[in-house]
Amino acid sequence: MIEINLLPGDGKKKRRAKTATASKFEFNLKPPPWLAGITEKITDKYMLGAVGAVGVSGLLLVLLFLSQTARAAMLDARETQAVKDSAQFSAVLNAKMKAEATRDSLYQQIAIIKSIDDSRYLWSHLMYEISNALPQYTWLTQVTQTSQPKSVAMADTIAKKAAGSDSSTMTPRQRALERDRAKRARSDSLLASAKDIKFKLVGQTVDIQALTRFMKSLEASPFIQNVQLSRSDLVQAEGKEVTEFTLEAETQAPPPFAIKTVPLIVSAVH
Repeated sequence: MIEINLLPGDGKKKRRAKTATASKFEFNLKPPPWLAGITEKITDKYMLGAVGAVGVSGLLLVLLFLSQTARAAMLDARETQAVKDSAQFSAVLNAKMKAEATRDSLYQQIAIIKSIDDSRYLWSHLMYEISNALPQYTWLTQVTQTSQPKSVAMADTIAKKAAGSDSSTMTPRQRALERDRAKRARSDSLLASAKDIKFKLVGQTVDIQALTRFMKSLEASPFIQNVQLSRSDLVQAEGKEVTEFTLEAETQAPPPFAIKTVPLIVSAVH
């Protein structure tokens, strides 16, 4: 099939348009003159490495800034929540502190009451032990307490002054811990302080061996310790020569099995 172009010059115009379009497209792909000049001038590899390091450092700085900003926002949110929780639970913490102070006071009062209750029968036990240990042909003329009578309230006041005397160089937390420790130690020592007494026995015997047996029997008692002979003289009693002696001893806390207790039953009156 044969085609005839009846428009002369049309093919040339199309070819020229295509050539112009291709030339324009090629011109647009070329880099700008200032950039091409810079790339031609930078040929040193160390310079290229420095430029790359600066770029990487800048990127790292941006990342660190973003990370620190996010962390600061998170910490601000946590601080706000903590302040809110502190304000919310401040009343609970104050109530807890008051309850602990009341508890410590009750512990102290219970210790005082227990010390008084446990020590009120002390002399009854002592007299019973002395009577059982007394041998034949030996009698006592005097039983006297030689130590100062101790009051649990007075001992508690002295312990309080001693506990608070060296707290000037402590931190508030250390002072609080020291106060708690002193309270526990004071409560534990009240009973022992009330039971720690010294006494003196003055008596007479016609047998010096009986005095030795008396001292051994007293020392074997769970309520008496440190029995010492302080004086021994020959005297006249009702026309007979006897040995007058003076013994000094201390009380001690007996083991739990040595004390027997029975329940107190009160019958109701109808």
